[in-house]
Amino acid sequence: MTKYIFVTGGVVSGLGKGITAASLGRLLKARGFKVAAQKLDPYINVDPGTMSPYQHGEVYVTEDGAETDLDLGHYERFINEDLNKYSNLTTGKVYWNVLNKERRGEYLGSTVQVIPHITNEIKEFVYNVGNHSGADIVITEIGGTIGDIESQPFIEAVRQISLEVGRENSLFIHVTLVPYLHGSEEHKSKPTQHSVKELQGMGVNPNIIVLRCDEPLEESIFKKISLFCNVKPDCVIENITLPNLYEAPLMLEKANFSAVVCRELGLEAKEPNLESWTEMVKKIKNRPYTVHIGLVGKYVGLHDAYLSVAEAMRHAGYFHNTHIKIHWIDSEKITAENVEETLKDLDGIIVPGGFGDRGIEGMILSAKYARENSVPYFGICLGMQIAVIEYARNVLGIADANSGEFDEQCRHKVIDFMPGQTNDIDKGGTLRLGAYPCVIAQGTTMEKCYGKTEISERHRHRYEFNNDYREKMKEAGLTLSGMSPDGTLVETVELTNEPFFVGVQYHPEFKSRPNKPHPLFKGFIGAAFHRMQNKKP
Repeated sequence: MTKYIFVTGGVVSGLGKGITAASLGRLLKARGFKVAAQKLDPYINVDPGTMSPYQHGEVYVTEDGAETDLDLGHYERFINEDLNKYSNLTTGKVYWNVLNKERRGEYLGSTVQVIPHITNEIKEFVYNVGNHSGADIVITEIGGTIGDIESQPFIEAVRQISLEVGRENSLFIHVTLVPYLHGSEEHKSKPTQHSVKELQGMGVNPNIIVLRCDEPLEESIFKKISLFCNVKPDCVIENITLPNLYEAPLMLEKANFSAVVCRELGLEAKEPNLESWTEMVKKIKNRPYTVHIGLVGKYVGLHDAYLSVAEAMRHAGYFHNTHIKIHWIDSEKITAENVEETLKDLDGIIVPGGFGDRGIEGMILSAKYARENSVPYFGICLGMQIAVIEYARNVLGIADANSGEFDEQCRHKVIDFMPGQTNDIDKGGTLRLGAYPCVIAQGTTMEKCYGKTEISERHRHRYEFNNDYREKMKEAGLTLSGMSPDGTLVETVELTNEPFFVGVQYHPEFKSRPNKPHPLFKGFIGAAFHRMQNKKP
């Protein structure tokens, strides 16, 4: 029978429940189990697709086109399993489904209530992820903090699941903060005790408590929490803040985390095979070089807005044995007067995805600087569109070239709505989403990076390269290096004769893994590394 693990958080948000869940997934997979992961988010949005990156960080996209919470990126990177639409559920989606069922008369005249109708919808979703994936173990993270009003239906639903599948097939892990008071020079267990008491008041007794801390804890803290929170002594696990998040599985395994989990679930398991992960972490710690990359974007005030892009660059850095120093550059502050001074010391420039016209001109100036100075350039989604606009303006001589997104009245929309997209449709869930195939032209940078001519990548966009400008662009030297299989959509562009100047309409960062970096990021960082090594002293 499928085993269910539920991860909750207490005291404060942002404790690293997602990293704890992802690390456990990696450890259980290393023991030979098939693992699936999901996130239950209490907010009332149907999905994070229409939320500002400043509110919620990046929107992560699955293979089947679900717009999800960024924690799913951690799950995929650690567990190396493609997740799906059953991997992220919000309060908004729950109520949307329940209300639609009520309108269709599926409740046969019943009064629709939180219990059982809302909780049943949540339970069905949790069961579906296991049924859909055939997983031995389903790890479910519940967003927010214990005590939040909006998370109560989720806690009640997983409490019911525990009863339905049996205590031997379910496990509760509670992640809490253990603060250190410098005045008295001691760690405090009371916040954890209060958080566990709150959880117990909702009918859930945690089996394992994970203590988030910045410094090693005294033995007395473990004993006190074990006694007052009613858990076994070895079920209190320390989780110290680490310089690199990929060390987390190894640190937790030193505390016998996965062994304790398997014991509590009655699972017989072989010892985890963590050799390759351990070697990767050793390599991460011993990188002699540093490459400087300028990330030019409009949401640089919140690094989580570009989380997967930053991680994908770091993955490629591991491969090339180099640190990636990211310079977070606000595109709104780049002008024709300061662009050279801002970018001149960089080894590479990346322009990631985004929406709206704010900061666009600074991105265009950055693409122009990269092209004219042979600085490796990587444009992702919006970054590809920026490269096309810049090329049209400064090489083709179309001074007013622009995107229909930024200027609806523009005469030369080199980027415009793709088929089926208009301003009139709802914003949520209507983009081109999920995995689509792409055919790569031979002899291109794209082919050199991928080593093949047929690929599949994940998309999230509404605008596309305008086919009316295809021939003009090609005649002017821009290579249309990747196309949809039917030839109707331009998926990638490049300057093949440059060390690396590539723009892609899709989001390759979603498929990068720490021990298997994405081919395009490997190519980009490799070109930046080469530039760094050949700089004049």
